Amino acid sequence: MDDKLWVIELESALLDDCNVNDIYSICQGKSLPEALRPDVWEVCLDVRNKNDQMCLFNEIYDLPFQNKLREDCQTVVERIGNDDEDKVSVLSDLESILTFYCKNRNLQYESDNGWIELLLPLLALKLKRSDTYNLFESIRDTYVPKGCKPKGNVFHVFRLLILYHDPELCTMLDTKKISPDLYSQQWFQCLFASSCSLSVILAMWDLYFQHADPFLVFFLGLIILINGRDQILNMKNSSKQEIIHFLTNMPCALETDDVVDFCSLAQYYSIKTPSSFKTDFLKALYGKQSEKGVNEEPCSVSQALCLPVSVYELVENTSLEICSADAVRFFLVDCRPADQYNAGHLSTAFHLDCNLMLQEPVAFVTAVQGLLTAQRHAIEANSSAGGEHLCFMGSGRMEEDQYTHMVVASFLQKNTQYVSLLTGGYGSIHNYFGDHIGDCLEEHDPKMCLICFKNQPKEKIAQQSNKRPTKTGTTTDLFAKFSSVMKLKSAEVKDKLMDIIVNPSNNTANASTMVGNSHQYTQDRHVSASERNGKRYRNVAPVFSIDDEGDYSDPLESKTLLNDDKNKMSGDDQEVVTLNNYLKSPDIINAFKCQEVHMNGYMYDSHLIITPSHLLVLRELGRGQAQIMVRRPLASIVKITAKKRHRDLITFKYGFPEGDNLLITDMDRFLIPNASEATAMVSKYIVQTLDGSKLT
Repeated sequence: MDDKLWVIELESALLDDCNVNDIYSICQGKSLPEALRPDVWEVCLDVRNKNDQMCLFNEIYDLPFQNKLREDCQTVVERIGNDDEDKVSVLSDLESILTFYCKNRNLQYESDNGWIELLLPLLALKLKRSDTYNLFESIRDTYVPKGCKPKGNVFHVFRLLILYHDPELCTMLDTKKISPDLYSQQWFQCLFASSCSLSVILAMWDLYFQHADPFLVFFLGLIILINGRDQILNMKNSSKQEIIHFLTNMPCALETDDVVDFCSLAQYYSIKTPSSFKTDFLKALYGKQSEKGVNEEPCSVSQALCLPVSVYELVENTSLEICSADAVRFFLVDCRPADQYNAGHLSTAFHLDCNLMLQEPVAFVTAVQGLLTAQRHAIEANSSAGGEHLCFMGSGRMEEDQYTHMVVASFLQKNTQYVSLLTGGYGSIHNYFGDHIGDCLEEHDPKMCLICFKNQPKEKIAQQSNKRPTKTGTTTDLFAKFSSVMKLKSAEVKDKLMDIIVNPSNNTANASTMVGNSHQYTQDRHVSASERNGKRYRNVAPVFSIDDEGDYSDPLESKTLLNDDKNKMSGDDQEVVTLNNYLKSPDIINAFKCQEVHMNGYMYDSHLIITPSHLLVLRELGRGQAQIMVRRPLASIVKITAKKRHRDLITFKYGFPEGDNLLITDMDRFLIPNASEATAMVSKYIVQTLDGSKLT
């Protein structure tokens, strides 16, 4: 009796002016009675009271591609195996509806575009032709993504979802150069109607239209792949065409009894995915299917490294209490350089300086281990400031974000699940909070914040920096709430994570980087012109020393050093030479293979060459060619230092004496496998040059 009560309730609701939410609450995932399905679909697709559009059809079949359309309709109708009388009726309805659709929307029919397959389940409802047309038009506008064509944006978005949930599977398909459009185009074009039996499609669409989520097709496709992932991964030695054929036909195995679980799993994965991609891509992927190239929203996702997350979702996710254990909870990783992080950051952000990856690989590995440990502790503490979904944040400026992208790529290469990137980086957070930035960020310094410095007059920055931000009556409840919640969450995890990670560039245990506190990397400084500490080599300790030399992050000095790179190269005209012939030159004392390390983190395969009077660096160009990038007099080298934790990373500092002190003017950094031998030889010939005597 209970099983029949919901049907009676549904019938009653359909007699009234019900909506899709009413139907969803009544049906709760149950299969619809066949007699009620047409009415339910009309309500869910909002066409119940829609006018008869087919009355405008003049019954003239004169499209340029009419013959092709008719042939395709006949081919499909022959396959369905109905009685001859039914075939004639179905064929007539197919051609009439599709012909009018093309004329009404100014669209061009193409074979294999999925229209016929999409229309067949609707014809099975045996409605009036005008009602069938309205359902077809609504489904295409509401649930079929625009641009279902090879290399279309819909398939780039689908790949990002696969990468987010199963990076290993995505990498395997990428390696085989199997993009989603090669196997899933029909899935999206006709909502699996060409791949599944009629009974499966009717049951699937019952649930699909009740959920009223157009993006559900993405997660249905994702479930198909994940359920068959073991079989797919075992096919890594199969040919590309065999894998594509297998993937294309995977939905064929679905049976009617599988549909409820199939859709439930899709809903589960939808909940486990950041929702902002739906709002960001909705207008670009869904809406009225118009003439090609008309009213199409831009959607540049083809070059996206991973799933994007909007600043709105990140802030809302961080500031609100999340009740469901399955809901997305972010662990924010701030990848900006240390000086930018110090000028303002979210209190729950974990700082991972992206520059470490190239400049100090060992330190970067240590920092990543600390990040994963911090994330695990935050999850174990059930802190709402930490979750299993890693959201990386850059500065929003290309010059720094290229390194942020390298960090994200390193996590993806290790098949790390749930990796996303904040759209717009720190700049989007700054713009989101606006005038309330001082209340919502930790240690925000308008003088040092790059966004403030760029957007505001210097007088206003000075005024802001001279007074501590306070909550005023004009501060909205939203930002006041956000500020208090963030500080509370910061306190939740501070004690848990106090000793998780130690700054690799500092030997003291208190130089830690945390989630939710103000410990940061100790910022080492480049030896500037004003710091005249140190003496000439003569009659002092050896030139080579082990040093805790840091990453030179003073913005003015970094700019000077980068400009000095150009100056030092202009003197030798960047001469290109044949490497082997040049290395045989009689005045070369020794040559060491190395990597030249630039201030921006780039590394180049090079050769460090020592002559009696000069230090040269040849950068390999390939095909036996090399370019002279550095030509320094040995007498200009005033100091050679190495990292304590990376003794092969050598820095040569150049300058000249000024009284009893030294003036540092430039430097070069190299990663030299035989660093001790190379530096010993350079030191020896520096002394020779300064003393003006010959070595024996």
